[in-house]
Amino acid sequence: MADPSSYRPKPGQIPDSPGVYKFRDEHGRVIYVGKAKSLRQRLSSYFQDLAGLHPRTRTMVTTAASVEWTVVSTEVEALQLEYSWIKEYDPRFNVKYRDDKSYPSLAVTMGEEFPRVQVMRGPKKKGVRYFGPYAHAWAIRETVDLMLRVFPVRTCSAGVFKRSAQIGRPCLLGYIGKCSAPCVGRVTAEEHRELAEEFCDFMAGRTGAYIRRLEQQMHDAAEEMEYEKAARLRDDIEALRRAMEKNAVVLADATDADLIAVAEDELEAAVQIFHVRGGRVRGQRGWVTDKVEAVDTAGLVEHALQQLYGEESGDAVPKEVLVPAMPEPAGPVAQWLAERRGARVDLRIPQRGDKKDLMATVQRNAQQALVLHKTKRASDLTTRSRALEEITEALGLDSAPLRIECFDISHLQGQDVVASMVVFEDGLARKSEYRRFQMKTFEGQDDVRSMHEVVGRRFRRYLQEKQKTGEWQEEGPDDQARPEEDDRPKRFAYPPQLVVVDGGKPQVAAAQRALEELGVTDVAVCGLAKRLEEVWLPGEDDPVVLPRTSEGLYLLQRVRDEAHRFAISYQRSKRTKTMKAGPLDAVPGLGGTRKQALLKHFGSVKRLRAATVEQICETPGIGRKTAETIAAALAQAAPPAPAVNMATGEIMDEAEE
Repeated sequence: MADPSSYRPKPGQIPDSPGVYKFRDEHGRVIYVGKAKSLRQRLSSYFQDLAGLHPRTRTMVTTAASVEWTVVSTEVEALQLEYSWIKEYDPRFNVKYRDDKSYPSLAVTMGEEFPRVQVMRGPKKKGVRYFGPYAHAWAIRETVDLMLRVFPVRTCSAGVFKRSAQIGRPCLLGYIGKCSAPCVGRVTAEEHRELAEEFCDFMAGRTGAYIRRLEQQMHDAAEEMEYEKAARLRDDIEALRRAMEKNAVVLADATDADLIAVAEDELEAAVQIFHVRGGRVRGQRGWVTDKVEAVDTAGLVEHALQQLYGEESGDAVPKEVLVPAMPEPAGPVAQWLAERRGARVDLRIPQRGDKKDLMATVQRNAQQALVLHKTKRASDLTTRSRALEEITEALGLDSAPLRIECFDISHLQGQDVVASMVVFEDGLARKSEYRRFQMKTFEGQDDVRSMHEVVGRRFRRYLQEKQKTGEWQEEGPDDQARPEEDDRPKRFAYPPQLVVVDGGKPQVAAAQRALEELGVTDVAVCGLAKRLEEVWLPGEDDPVVLPRTSEGLYLLQRVRDEAHRFAISYQRSKRTKTMKAGPLDAVPGLGGTRKQALLKHFGSVKRLRAATVEQICETPGIGRKTAETIAAALAQAAPPAPAVNMATGEIMDEAEE
């Protein structure tokens, strides 16, 4: 535990201006990011008597070992920089919302020549218009199925589209009128894009005018006695109305708003968001978070707004954002939202009427989400804590191993030897910290030498990063001006409290020897042998046997199995690449882009092998020297065996590679 007075800035050092500050721990890792209207007043509040601080704030300042800041000109800039740093550094003491599920959205790929309607999950992509998110993928598909009758936009994958274009026949949807079949030229690219834009306009809430136009066309067709056309328009209108009925009407027809509600207790908080477009609830999503910092409802709302709109722009930010509490101060947040949208955004608390009633519904959803989350997690938290306590006691550690790293070696009969490193923090997998290794110092199968190499390389990198951050140097007056390139989290900058190796006594001894050679003495090592699930410690003749029902043993097994899975997946991917290697892979300096260009130009490796140097030079991006290298490499490579028709035994001389 650090004494905050040991790194407290001197009087007069902190400027009295807006800015963003970072607290770092003893390893240089950013553990908290905050913003302030006055850096001097905000930072001074952290260095008062520890007894007067909130327990979470007290934990943060005693974990930290240094503080630094960046001055900005406005509070809006401070808000933007704070969001960027939280996203970049992932500080452990900042509130970070995590989706309680991966919500699907209805997406229209407007960036393609022929836009496609599909269900998408995950991060948003450029050139794609999104609607939702929805609670269930089947709800999207039902809506799309109804709307394709009126807006027959392409929904097929690139492979199906290309295949239909090659054979000159559309897929089933094209035959039944639910696709305009641009693959076979029934409509032009411009006409198909107009359909996609009308589809997007309808999904965005501009429904009334379009339905009224269809109704007028229906009446006109009936008056002209074109009854089949009128009947078709009638059915189209009915399909659109059924699609609209799937979204409840809650507000006035032109209302575009997001409603955000928060339910919280002392330890956790849940956020629910309803997306209202055109007066209808078009989507819903929810987040949960641990309250690792001292934050009130207004602060939770501000963090939610950053998470929700930090990557959005234009119409993705609605005209109105309704919240249960206003951020303090509210002006910079409203200005930041307006900059994201490109127009004014009304940020306020609903006071009366339909919007207040809908906010109460969102609040009930948030409360229910928090109750459900706590029910699911209660036993999990208890179990993880008990597991860490059992490991601490069984291995004789000084403190609980909050960060555990596990190493595993994988190979196939001595070939493609690789290793994996997985990381568990607080008993949970931290996949962003996983690493993969290839053997560099020797070839062949030797698990003990491989373990020694991998553990040595990992901690050698740790010592290098430790030295770069200046942890071994005394603090000087220029520490605030650390270069920006050293201001980012490094891959191996943070040591574990426990290293677990997949194996028994020899592997444990190899890992311990690697640490001793580097002078690392504050990291515990153990091994978990698969046969009897025994825990081996360095220098011990007998293993530690944990009870089969032990939560500590179960956690070690999960860590070991995850390392094994990660190593196996890497080893298989390497083996697959090796098996798929072709004659072009042996050409030095020839990358993937130019390989694709060659195959596209010639159609196959067989035709490329028969081409002259001058013909190869005609490929875009291929010069004469490269063409000569390609021709020489293909001439040396043995041609593949001819293809055989397995039904007739006939040798197919014209087979293409």
